[in-house]
Formats: sequence, structure tokens, C-alpha cells
Amino acid sequence: MAELLKGAPVAKAITAQLTQRVEALKEKGVVPTLSIVRVGERPDDISYEKGAMKRCAICGIEVRNHILPLEATEDELLAVIEGINKDASIHGVLLFRPLPKHINEARICAALAPEKDMDGITDGSMAGIFSGSGMGYPPCTAQACIEILDHYGIQIEGKKATVLGRSNVIGKPVSLLLLGRNATVTICHTRTKDLPGTCAAAEILIAAAGKAGVVSAQHVSEGQIILDVGINVTEEGSLVGDVDFAAVEPIVSAITPVPAGVGSVTTAVLAKHVVTAAEKTL
Repeated sequence: MAELLKGAPVAKAITAQLTQRVEALKEKGVVPTLSIVRVGERPDDISYEKGAMKRCAICGIEVRNHILPLEATEDELLAVIEGINKDASIHGVLLFRPLPKHINEARICAALAPEKDMDGITDGSMAGIFSGSGMGYPPCTAQACIEILDHYGIQIEGKKATVLGRSNVIGKPVSLLLLGRNATVTICHTRTKDLPGTCAAAEILIAAAGKAGVVSAQHVSEGQIILDVGINVTEEGSLVGDVDFAAVEPIVSAITPVPAGVGSVTTAVLAKHVVTAAEKTL
């Protein structure tokens, strides 16, 4: 039976550390502050927003919400972003995407100051991840994968890590984060030849393909560490990952469950980014 790499203990440990760091900041007159920007009333956005606000409240981080109606114009949203950029008391921004189709998302992301980008949506943040300069912050879910590996004492350096998926949100940034920790990284996608064999050869496999059950027993091998980043809804309304958990769990050494795995760490990572951004202002 594989070890379950649950997210809750990881999030709890991060939160405990952040509480102390926030107290130290407040003693110096700095209140870590996150601005949440949402356009419209998407249920998944609202759900994550509530989780983020709850996590921030536990840590002592202040949250300011900027909620715009679905019909808000691009210029109205730009004005909000520009105001946040100029407000020195706001240390980080969480902008929910996708934005409505009538808004140029690339233009909005480009307008956000990279140093306030908490979820890796700006070109500046991605450049910082690529160069290792420390500018900006990686997407929270990508960073959550690293936090889980570290929390459970899983060595990254020297390991063969395979990432299934090449999106800008997960696949590419988590590959760079693993590379930055001296793993040997392979990126797989739908056109990879012998996908099962390539995945099975990894010591650490991160599944971020966005397709339910795409990782089956033939994609894994004994002793592997599996991080399942996928969040998919079945016809019955259940949440499942990209990994066929029932088929894979008896084979591998450790695996994250879905739900209660990687996703449950993301709000803690978001809070960590905000606190780090606040500390940089000193």
C-alpha cells in the first residue's frame, strides 16, 4: 500500500511558519496584504476565494477584494490593476482567470507588476522562474508540488522526474522548479512516443495533463512517487485526478490523493508568497 501524501499536514506546517513571520512583520509596522481581483461570479473562483481568505485570516494576512461585474470593461479592470500597482500597502495580487472573452487577458496580465504577482501569471514572473533570479513567484499549484515533496522528506536532487503536461500553469513551471532543485527532468505530452514507458521510467511523476485517469497502471512502476495535480469532475459529479488511483496506488511507493492532495496546499503557498513579498518591502 502506497503512502498517502496528503496536503493538509503540509498546509498546516506552512501556516504555522507564516503566522510567526506575519507577527514579526507587524511588529515592524508592516501588515501583509493580498488583493483579490475577480470579474464575474464563477463558482470555482468564489470557492477558491473563500479558501484563500480563510487561509490568510489564519495567518494574519489582510485581504482586500476587488469584485467587478461580468460586464466590466477592460479599461475598468486595468484601472483596478494600476491602482493596486501604485498602492504600497498591497503586497500581492490574486487575479482570477480566465477573464471574460471581451477582455484581453494578455494585456491585463502584462499590466500587473511582477513583484505583486502571487500566482505566476505575468511574463516577468515566468522569466524569474526561468532565470532563477527570484523575481516574481511561480504558480501556486506548481510550488505546492515542491512543498509536498519537501514536507514528506522526498529528495529531489539527482532524481529522474517526469512531468506529464506542458501548460504554463503547471507543466512548464513545475519542470523549471524541479530543474532548479537539480532533478533530471523530462516533459511529456500527448505526442510523446511510448508515453507509458517514459512515465514508468521516472522516480518522481507529476501528472498534470488535465484528463481523468490518463495515468494507468502501465504508466507507473514500483517505488515511484506520484503527484496528481489533476482536478476533473466525473459524470456522477465526483472529483478525480489524472491518475487512476485504484489501479496505481497498489504499485507505487507514495501518491497524492484527489481531492485532499496538491490542491489543498495551494492557498498556503499563496499566503507564503504574500508574506515573502511583504518581507521584501523591508
